[in-house]
Amino acid sequence: MRFALVLLSAVCLASGASAEDFSIHSSQVDDRKAVIATVEPVHLLAARARIGGTIIRLKVREGDLVASGAEVAVVVDQKLALQMQALDSRIRSQQAQRDQAKIDLDRAEELMRRGVGTQKQLDQARTAFDVAERTAAAMRADREVIVQQAAEGAVLAPGAGRVLTLPVSVGRVVLPGETIATLAEDNYILRLALPERHARFMRAGDAVLIGARGERTENGETMRQGKVRIVYPELRGGRVIADVDVEELGNYFVGERTRVYLTTGKRDTIVAPRDYVYRRAGVNFVKLKDGTEVVVQPGETRPDGVEILSGLRDGDVVVRP
Repeated sequence: MRFALVLLSAVCLASGASAEDFSIHSSQVDDRKAVIATVEPVHLLAARARIGGTIIRLKVREGDLVASGAEVAVVVDQKLALQMQALDSRIRSQQAQRDQAKIDLDRAEELMRRGVGTQKQLDQARTAFDVAERTAAAMRADREVIVQQAAEGAVLAPGAGRVLTLPVSVGRVVLPGETIATLAEDNYILRLALPERHARFMRAGDAVLIGARGERTENGETMRQGKVRIVYPELRGGRVIADVDVEELGNYFVGERTRVYLTTGKRDTIVAPRDYVYRRAGVNFVKLKDGTEVVVQPGETRPDGVEILSGLRDGDVVVRP
């Protein structure tokens, strides 16, 4: 009975030892390259002055979030007020002429009914009244134009975003079309500039890894995933430009740089479980099934283990230390 128990224990130990064995095989993995990407807004908006004049009020500062159509600044042209006053006087004068032409027309019609007037006098009075009325209408239209020009002194945000630059100050004279403020849309992207040899590997929709802003864990950098939004078909200075969509980039600074890891092909490598590699006296070891300890050079840490650059061959069987 005692011999049977010893034999059963030996069998269990042997089966447990075999469960710890791991066969090393070469496999293909993505060859990732680290590049630097720059945080950029999808669109850079410019709030421009629509009329020339003097800035009397600024309603935003750098860094402010503004809604689409919000008032950024107010530009006033003093000449518009003078033109308005002059036109108002002309309108009142023309209105008096129109009233007099109406009186003359009514008198000519009354004389015509009595038979003491002529058709020529009636036609002249009616023409004078029509001219006076239409001239008054044209002056009122000119006044509406000046009112609209004065209203266009309000500089409006062309879209929702954050104010990046405000290159003007109160009291400055600006010209029509001059930039009052530059805004970045809330939707930020990462812009890559890669050597042209990597252009053939980049496709819209490819997944990339983004390194966190200075955060690290015990196993390395914390990573976030992004997706290539567009690869521009034009090379600039020997580089291919691509945009990457990443969630929650709104707390980054425009122009901030971060690391991006992207796939530039496939390569053969050996990956071993992380807990099969142990370190002693500053050297990394792996234990083979026959009990031999082999010095290895670990490489990149991957989700399924650690990459072994040297020390192991395809077909080796390693055991847990």
